[in-house]
Amino acid sequence: MKIAIINTQMPHGMADARESLDAALALSGFTENLSVFFLDDGVYQLVENQQPQGILQRHIQPTFKLFDLYDIETVYVCEQSCLLRGIDPKRLCIPVQLLQPQQLSEILHQQQQIIRF
Repeated sequence: MKIAIINTQMPHGMADARESLDAALALSGFTENLSVFFLDDGVYQLVENQQPQGILQRHIQPTFKLFDLYDIETVYVCEQSCLLRGIDPKRLCIPVQLLQPQQLSEILHQQQQIIRF
């Protein structure tokens, strides 16, 4: 089964980012076809060198390093979302595939289940 997890929320202030990561790690054990997407404000989750301790939040970025261990290899980022937010895609904390919105839409249409955070 092809499953997509879509991240559209900021990394801190709400539990969505943490819950998304937990879901990705849990689902990776049940399917080999898991894709993780970062769109809109979700791209902020991948910006390296964040300091969430200053706002008394848990640092989620170390969890992204577990993607390799859990065989989560398909990570897509909307290049337009990065550009609109002034984020250099080369400065993201994990390797990703940059795609334009139309390409992302095409891949999402191939998924059998979509979970949005």
